[in-house]
Amino acid sequence: VQLVESGGGLVQPGGSLRLSCAASKSRFNSYRMAWYRQAPGKQRELVAAITSAYRTNYADSVKGRFAISRDNAKNTVYLQMNSLKPEDTAVYYCNANEGLVDSWGQGTQVTVSS
Repeated sequence: VQLVESGGGLVQPGGSLRLSCAASKSRFNSYRMAWYRQAPGKQRELVAAITSAYRTNYADSVKGRFAISRDNAKNTVYLQMNSLKPEDTAVYYCNANEGLVDSWGQGTQVTVSS
């Protein structure tokens, strides 16, 4: 499955961004969808995930600030990011996982800076 992220950019601390990830396959509704991020010099980490049953989980560092959602009619998953901090700066990647499917997008840069 092909994944295309969008919505990254430069934002001031305390600001908001919404990332989108559009998937190419019609079986989107069966995938566990997730957002990961990787900052320079650090390992890629899970930010948020949503299952096909709409169960969600979040990294402790983003709980209460970020929200993941999905629209199966549009084959799209979103990450609403509020109260952004400089430490949220990273490349954000979309991931689709189900059975033998484990696909990644190309990443979108999020920079939080004044």
